[in-house]
Amino acid sequence: MPLRSLAKVLSITCLLMVTLLTAGEARAQQIKELNFGVIPAELAQHVKADWQPLVEDMSKALGMKVNAFFASDYATVIEGMRFNKVQVAWFGNKAAMEAVDRANGEVFAHTVGSDGNPGYWSLLITRKDSDIKNLDDVLRNGKKYIFGNGDPNSTSGFLVPAYYIFAMNKIDPKTHFKIVRNAGHEANILALLSKQVDVATNNNMELTRFEKLYPDRAAQIRVIWKSPLIPNDPLVWRKDLPEDLKAKIKNFILSYGRQGQDAERQRQVLAHLGEGWLPFQESSNAQLIPIRQLSLAKEKMVLENSQDMTPQEKQAKLSAIEVKLADLQKQADSSAKKQ
Repeated sequence: MPLRSLAKVLSITCLLMVTLLTAGEARAQQIKELNFGVIPAELAQHVKADWQPLVEDMSKALGMKVNAFFASDYATVIEGMRFNKVQVAWFGNKAAMEAVDRANGEVFAHTVGSDGNPGYWSLLITRKDSDIKNLDDVLRNGKKYIFGNGDPNSTSGFLVPAYYIFAMNKIDPKTHFKIVRNAGHEANILALLSKQVDVATNNNMELTRFEKLYPDRAAQIRVIWKSPLIPNDPLVWRKDLPEDLKAKIKNFILSYGRQGQDAERQRQVLAHLGEGWLPFQESSNAQLIPIRQLSLAKEKMVLENSQDMTPQEKQAKLSAIEVKLADLQKQADSSAKKQ
Protein backbone atom coordinates (compact mmCIF):
# COMPACT_ATOMS: atom_id res chain seq x y z
CA MET A 1 0.00 0.00 0.00
CA PRO A 2 1.42 3.44 -0.92
CA LEU A 3 2.55 5.56 2.01
CA ARG A 4 -0.02 8.25 1.20
CA SER A 5 -2.88 5.69 1.27
CA LEU A 6 -1.56 4.13 4.48
CA ALA A 7 -1.37 7.54 6.14
CA LYS A 8 -4.94 8.25 5.07
CA VAL A 9 -6.16 4.94 6.54
CA LEU A 10 -4.34 5.61 9.82
CA SER A 11 -5.76 9.12 9.95
CA ILE A 12 -9.32 7.84 9.48
CA THR A 13 -8.77 5.11 12.08
CA CYS A 14 -7.49 7.63 14.63
CA LEU A 15 -10.41 9.93 13.91
CA LEU A 16 -12.88 7.06 14.47
CA MET A 17 -11.19 6.12 17.75
CA VAL A 18 -11.32 9.70 18.99
CA THR A 19 -14.96 9.96 17.96
CA LEU A 20 -15.86 6.75 19.80
CA LEU A 21 -13.99 7.81 22.94
CA THR A 22 -15.58 11.24 22.86
CA ALA A 23 -19.03 9.69 22.40
CA GLY A 24 -18.37 7.39 25.35
CA GLU A 25 -17.27 10.28 27.55
CA ALA A 26 -20.28 12.33 26.48
CA ARG A 27 -22.64 9.44 27.24
CA ALA A 28 -21.08 9.04 30.70
CA GLN A 29 -21.51 12.74 31.37
CA GLN A 30 -25.15 12.56 30.27
CA ILE A 31 -26.04 9.98 32.95
CA LYS A 32 -27.67 12.23 35.50
CA GLU A 33 -29.94 9.61 37.08
CA LEU A 34 -30.56 5.86 37.22
CA ASN A 35 -33.71 3.76 37.16
CA PHE A 36 -33.66 0.74 39.48
CA GLY A 37 -36.06 -1.99 38.35
CA VAL A 38 -37.94 -4.07 40.93
CA ILE A 39 -40.01 -7.13 39.93
CA PRO A 40 -42.71 -8.11 40.41
CA ALA A 41 -44.63 -5.46 42.39
CA GLU A 42 -47.47 -7.75 43.47
CA LEU A 43 -48.10 -6.46 46.97
CA ALA A 44 -47.45 -3.00 45.55
CA GLN A 45 -47.98 -0.97 48.71
CA HIS A 46 -45.55 -3.18 50.66
CA VAL A 47 -42.96 -3.57 47.89
CA LYS A 48 -42.67 0.16 47.24
CA ALA A 49 -42.40 0.99 50.93
CA ASP A 50 -39.79 -1.74 51.47
CA TRP A 51 -37.55 -0.79 48.54
CA GLN A 52 -37.69 2.99 48.79
CA PRO A 53 -35.14 3.33 51.65
CA LEU A 54 -32.52 1.33 49.74
CA VAL A 55 -33.14 3.36 46.58
CA GLU A 56 -32.80 6.62 48.53
CA ASP A 57 -29.58 5.40 50.18
CA MET A 58 -28.24 4.45 46.75
CA SER A 59 -29.05 7.92 45.43
CA LYS A 60 -27.07 9.54 48.26
CA ALA A 61 -24.12 7.19 47.83
CA LEU A 62 -23.87 7.71 44.06
CA GLY A 63 -24.50 11.44 44.19
CA MET A 64 -27.24 11.22 41.59
CA LYS A 65 -30.98 10.66 41.50
CA VAL A 66 -32.03 6.99 41.57
CA ASN A 67 -35.64 6.21 40.70
CA ALA A 68 -37.41 3.01 41.72
CA PHE A 69 -39.07 1.42 38.69
CA PHE A 70 -41.83 -0.99 39.80
CA ALA A 71 -43.41 -3.40 37.33
CA SER A 72 -46.09 -6.06 37.50
CA ASP A 73 -44.16 -8.55 35.35
CA TYR A 74 -40.62 -9.52 34.40
CA ALA A 75 -40.90 -8.69 30.70
CA THR A 76 -41.53 -5.01 31.44
CA VAL A 77 -38.25 -4.64 33.33
CA ILE A 78 -36.32 -6.71 30.75
CA GLU A 79 -37.59 -4.47 27.95
CA GLY A 80 -36.91 -1.42 30.10
CA MET A 81 -33.27 -2.48 30.41
CA ARG A 82 -33.10 -3.35 26.71
CA PHE A 83 -34.10 0.19 25.74
CA ASN A 84 -32.01 1.75 28.53
CA LYS A 85 -35.04 2.89 30.51
CA VAL A 86 -33.77 0.71 33.39
CA GLN A 87 -30.06 0.61 34.20
CA VAL A 88 -29.98 -1.59 37.33
CA ALA A 89 -32.52 -4.22 38.38
CA TRP A 90 -33.38 -7.03 40.75
CA PHE A 91 -34.33 -10.10 38.70
CA GLY A 92 -35.10 -13.77 39.10
CA ASN A 93 -32.49 -15.98 37.43
CA LYS A 94 -34.49 -16.75 34.29
CA ALA A 95 -35.38 -13.10 33.78
CA ALA A 96 -31.72 -12.21 34.39
CA MET A 97 -30.74 -14.70 31.69
CA GLU A 98 -33.11 -12.92 29.30
CA ALA A 99 -31.69 -9.55 30.33
CA VAL A 100 -28.12 -10.74 29.75
CA ASP A 101 -28.98 -12.26 26.36
CA ARG A 102 -31.34 -9.60 25.03
CA ALA A 103 -30.93 -6.41 27.05
CA ASN A 104 -27.16 -5.90 27.42
CA GLY A 105 -27.36 -6.95 31.07
CA GLU A 106 -24.65 -8.30 33.35
CA VAL A 107 -24.95 -9.94 36.78
CA PHE A 108 -22.81 -8.25 39.45
CA ALA A 109 -24.34 -9.33 42.80
CA HIS A 110 -26.96 -11.59 44.32
CA THR A 111 -29.30 -11.52 47.28
CA VAL A 112 -28.78 -13.59 50.43
CA GLY A 113 -31.70 -15.03 52.38
CA SER A 114 -32.16 -14.62 56.12
CA ASP A 115 -30.95 -18.19 56.65
CA GLY A 116 -27.73 -17.49 54.77
CA ASN A 117 -28.54 -20.17 52.19
CA PRO A 118 -26.91 -19.81 48.76
CA GLY A 119 -30.31 -20.13 47.10
CA TYR A 120 -34.02 -20.78 47.42
CA TRP A 121 -36.63 -23.32 46.37
CA SER A 122 -39.53 -23.51 43.94
CA LEU A 123 -42.71 -24.87 45.51
CA LEU A 124 -45.97 -26.43 44.43
CA ILE A 125 -48.77 -25.46 46.80
CA THR A 126 -52.42 -26.27 47.38
CA ARG A 127 -54.98 -25.64 50.11
CA LYS A 128 -55.01 -27.78 53.23
CA ASP A 129 -58.68 -28.63 52.59
CA SER A 130 -57.86 -29.90 49.07
CA ASP A 131 -57.95 -33.57 48.10
CA ILE A 132 -54.45 -33.03 46.65
CA LYS A 133 -52.03 -34.56 49.15
CA ASN A 134 -48.83 -34.87 47.13
CA LEU A 135 -47.24 -34.43 43.70
CA ASP A 136 -48.42 -37.85 42.53
CA ASP A 137 -52.04 -36.70 42.89
CA VAL A 138 -51.28 -33.79 40.56
CA LEU A 139 -49.51 -36.02 38.03
CA ARG A 140 -52.27 -38.65 38.02
CA ASN A 141 -55.37 -36.45 38.09
CA GLY A 142 -54.49 -33.26 36.24
CA LYS A 143 -57.79 -33.06 34.34
CA LYS A 144 -59.58 -32.51 37.65
CA TYR A 145 -57.63 -29.39 38.50
CA ILE A 146 -57.11 -25.75 37.54
CA PHE A 147 -53.38 -25.03 37.61
CA GLY A 148 -51.86 -21.66 38.60
CA ASN A 149 -48.60 -21.59 36.67
CA GLY A 150 -46.02 -18.81 37.11
CA ASP A 151 -45.00 -15.86 34.99
CA PRO A 152 -43.24 -17.32 31.89
CA ASN A 153 -40.10 -15.34 32.80
CA SER A 154 -40.07 -16.55 36.41
CA THR A 155 -37.36 -19.01 37.45
CA SER A 156 -39.11 -20.51 40.48
CA GLY A 157 -42.65 -19.96 39.24
CA PHE A 158 -42.23 -21.35 35.74
CA LEU A 159 -38.83 -22.65 34.57
CA VAL A 160 -37.97 -24.93 37.49
CA PRO A 161 -41.38 -26.63 37.80
CA ALA A 162 -41.58 -26.83 33.99
CA TYR A 163 -38.47 -29.01 34.02
CA TYR A 164 -38.52 -30.93 37.29
CA ILE A 165 -42.28 -31.55 37.47
CA PHE A 166 -43.48 -31.61 33.88
CA ALA A 167 -40.61 -32.24 31.45
CA MET A 168 -39.10 -34.99 33.59
CA ASN A 169 -42.51 -36.68 33.75
CA LYS A 170 -43.12 -36.09 30.02
CA ILE A 171 -46.18 -33.93 30.75
CA ASP A 172 -47.39 -30.83 28.92
CA PRO A 173 -49.26 -28.73 31.52
CA LYS A 174 -51.38 -27.11 28.80
CA THR A 175 -53.03 -30.44 28.03
CA HIS A 176 -52.58 -32.13 31.40
CA PHE A 177 -54.79 -29.77 33.43
CA LYS A 178 -58.41 -28.72 33.05
CA ILE A 179 -57.30 -25.06 32.85
CA VAL A 180 -53.90 -23.36 33.14
CA ARG A 181 -53.57 -19.74 34.29
CA ASN A 182 -50.30 -17.81 34.42
CA ALA A 183 -49.67 -15.23 37.15
CA GLY A 184 -47.06 -13.98 39.60
CA HIS A 185 -46.34 -15.54 42.99
CA GLU A 186 -48.62 -13.38 45.10
CA ALA A 187 -51.45 -13.57 42.57
CA ASN A 188 -51.14 -17.37 42.59
CA ILE A 189 -51.40 -17.49 46.39
CA LEU A 190 -54.50 -15.30 46.37
CA ALA A 191 -56.07 -17.31 43.52
CA LEU A 192 -55.41 -20.52 45.44
CA LEU A 193 -56.97 -19.23 48.66
CA SER A 194 -60.02 -17.90 46.80
CA LYS A 195 -60.40 -21.31 45.07
CA GLN A 196 -59.85 -19.91 41.59
CA VAL A 197 -57.06 -22.46 41.14
CA ASP A 198 -56.51 -25.83 42.81
CA VAL A 199 -52.73 -26.04 42.76
CA ALA A 200 -50.08 -23.41 41.97
CA THR A 201 -46.38 -22.72 41.71
CA ASN A 202 -44.55 -20.47 44.19
CA ASN A 203 -41.28 -20.21 46.10
CA ASN A 204 -40.25 -20.39 49.74
CA MET A 205 -39.28 -16.69 49.93
CA GLU A 206 -42.64 -15.40 48.73
CA LEU A 207 -44.51 -17.87 50.93
CA THR A 208 -42.48 -16.82 53.98
CA ARG A 209 -43.20 -13.18 53.19
CA PHE A 210 -46.91 -13.93 52.89
CA GLU A 211 -46.85 -15.81 56.22
CA LYS A 212 -45.41 -12.74 57.96
CA LEU A 213 -48.06 -10.46 56.51
CA TYR A 214 -51.07 -12.80 56.71
CA PRO A 215 -50.32 -15.70 59.08
CA ASP A 216 -53.94 -16.85 59.35
CA ARG A 217 -54.38 -17.09 55.59
CA ALA A 218 -50.96 -18.67 55.09
CA ALA A 219 -51.94 -21.39 57.57
CA GLN A 220 -54.47 -22.63 54.99
CA ILE A 221 -51.71 -23.50 52.49
CA ARG A 222 -50.04 -26.91 52.08
CA VAL A 223 -46.68 -27.37 50.30
CA ILE A 224 -46.72 -30.60 48.25
CA TRP A 225 -43.41 -30.29 46.35
CA LYS A 226 -40.04 -28.60 46.85
CA SER A 227 -37.44 -28.25 44.09
CA PRO A 228 -33.67 -28.63 44.17
CA LEU A 229 -31.85 -25.45 45.23
CA ILE A 230 -32.06 -22.43 42.91
CA PRO A 231 -29.29 -19.77 43.01
CA ASN A 232 -30.35 -16.59 44.81
CA ASP A 233 -31.84 -13.73 42.79
CA PRO A 234 -29.23 -11.66 40.95
CA LEU A 235 -28.79 -7.90 40.65
CA VAL A 236 -28.11 -6.90 37.04
CA TRP A 237 -26.79 -3.70 35.51
CA ARG A 238 -26.45 -2.59 31.92
CA LYS A 239 -23.03 -3.70 30.76
CA ASP A 240 -22.38 -0.39 28.99
CA LEU A 241 -22.63 1.79 32.11
CA PRO A 242 -19.42 3.80 32.67
CA GLU A 243 -16.84 1.77 34.58
CA ASP A 244 -16.47 4.36 37.33
CA LEU A 245 -20.23 4.37 37.88
CA LYS A 246 -20.34 0.55 37.97
CA ALA A 247 -17.57 0.62 40.58
CA LYS A 248 -19.63 3.01 42.73
CA ILE A 249 -22.78 0.91 42.36
CA LYS A 250 -20.95 -2.30 43.26
CA ASN A 251 -19.27 -0.67 46.26
CA PHE A 252 -22.63 0.60 47.50
CA ILE A 253 -24.42 -2.74 47.05
CA LEU A 254 -21.67 -4.92 48.54
CA SER A 255 -21.03 -2.63 51.52
CA TYR A 256 -24.73 -2.07 52.27
CA GLY A 257 -25.48 -3.32 55.77
CA ARG A 258 -21.84 -4.22 56.38
CA GLN A 259 -19.89 -1.01 56.99
CA GLY A 260 -20.22 2.35 58.65
CA GLN A 261 -22.33 3.89 61.39
CA ASP A 262 -25.49 3.33 59.37
CA ALA A 263 -24.96 -0.42 58.89
CA GLU A 264 -27.53 -1.46 61.50
CA ARG A 265 -30.28 0.64 59.92
CA GLN A 266 -29.32 -0.71 56.48
CA ARG A 267 -29.58 -4.28 57.75
CA GLN A 268 -33.09 -3.45 58.91
CA VAL A 269 -33.89 -2.19 55.41
CA LEU A 270 -32.60 -5.47 53.93
CA ALA A 271 -34.60 -7.44 56.49
CA HIS A 272 -37.80 -6.03 54.97
CA LEU A 273 -36.87 -7.17 51.45
CA GLY A 274 -37.67 -10.63 50.12
CA GLU A 275 -38.24 -12.86 53.11
CA GLY A 276 -35.63 -10.91 55.06
CA TRP A 277 -32.29 -10.54 53.31
CA LEU A 278 -28.76 -10.45 54.66
CA PRO A 279 -26.17 -8.18 52.95
CA PHE A 280 -25.66 -8.80 49.23
CA GLN A 281 -22.80 -10.88 47.85
CA GLU A 282 -20.77 -10.39 44.67
CA SER A 283 -21.71 -12.53 41.69
CA SER A 284 -21.34 -12.78 37.91
CA ASN A 285 -23.03 -14.26 34.86
CA ALA A 286 -21.60 -17.62 35.98
CA GLN A 287 -24.50 -18.00 38.42
CA LEU A 288 -26.80 -18.31 35.40
CA ILE A 289 -25.04 -21.44 34.12
CA PRO A 290 -27.31 -23.92 35.99
CA ILE A 291 -30.37 -21.96 34.80
CA ARG A 292 -29.15 -22.21 31.21
CA GLN A 293 -28.56 -25.93 31.70
CA LEU A 294 -32.06 -26.29 33.10
CA SER A 295 -33.57 -24.40 30.18
CA LEU A 296 -31.70 -26.49 27.60
CA ALA A 297 -32.54 -29.76 29.37
CA LYS A 298 -36.21 -28.83 29.24
CA GLU A 299 -35.89 -27.93 25.54
CA LYS A 300 -34.22 -31.28 24.90
CA MET A 301 -37.04 -33.20 26.55
CA VAL A 302 -39.66 -31.33 24.56
CA LEU A 303 -37.76 -32.10 21.35
CA GLU A 304 -37.44 -35.78 22.21
CA ASN A 305 -41.21 -36.03 22.54
CA SER A 306 -41.98 -33.93 19.46
CA GLN A 307 -43.69 -35.54 16.44
CA ASP A 308 -43.56 -32.37 14.30
CA MET A 309 -40.25 -32.96 12.51
CA THR A 310 -38.30 -35.60 10.65
CA PRO A 311 -35.87 -37.85 12.59
CA GLN A 312 -32.99 -36.05 10.85
CA GLU A 313 -34.23 -32.61 11.88
CA LYS A 314 -34.82 -33.79 15.44
CA GLN A 315 -31.36 -35.33 15.72
CA ALA A 316 -29.71 -32.18 14.37
CA LYS A 317 -31.50 -30.05 16.97
CA LEU A 318 -30.71 -32.51 19.77
CA SER A 319 -27.03 -32.57 18.77
CA ALA A 320 -26.92 -28.77 18.85
CA ILE A 321 -28.38 -28.80 22.38
CA GLU A 322 -25.81 -31.40 23.48
CA VAL A 323 -23.01 -29.14 22.22
CA LYS A 324 -24.43 -26.20 24.17
CA LEU A 325 -24.81 -28.32 27.32
CA ALA A 326 -21.21 -29.57 27.00
CA ASP A 327 -19.98 -25.98 26.62
CA LEU A 328 -21.97 -24.88 29.68
CA GLN A 329 -20.49 -27.74 31.69
CA LYS A 330 -16.99 -26.58 30.75
CA GLN A 331 -17.92 -23.08 31.91
CA ALA A 332 -19.32 -24.49 35.15
CA ASP A 333 -16.16 -26.51 35.78
CA SER A 334 -13.97 -23.49 35.05
CA SER A 335 -16.05 -21.30 37.37
CA ALA A 336 -15.85 -23.91 40.15
CA LYS A 337 -12.04 -23.98 39.91
CA LYS A 338 -11.87 -20.21 40.37
CA GLN A 339 -13.97 -20.29 43.54
